Amino acid sequence: MFFTVVSYIAAFLTTASFVPQAVKTIRTKDTASISLGMYVMFTGGVMLWMAYGIATGQPAIVISNFITTILAVVILCYKIAGVRAEK
Repeated sequence: MFFTVVSYIAAFLTTASFVPQAVKTIRTKDTASISLGMYVMFTGGVMLWMAYGIATGQPAIVISNFITTILAVVILCYKIAGVRAEK
């Protein structure tokens, strides 16, 4: 029970820490300072964590990484669109 509570607290904190920056990036659509390579790896890593959570039946990991995946994919799409527009 203790570790379940810890996992939900950790999931909340890590996801919540990402949300303000994601919201700012989505509002402004400014991705100039974001590395495309880093964001592709980050998004892939978050998706793999979500898959791990599903495979191991850990809802805290699934929920937090699902939310982060949605935000990361939106930002990644903005970044890719911005890179294409620069060409």
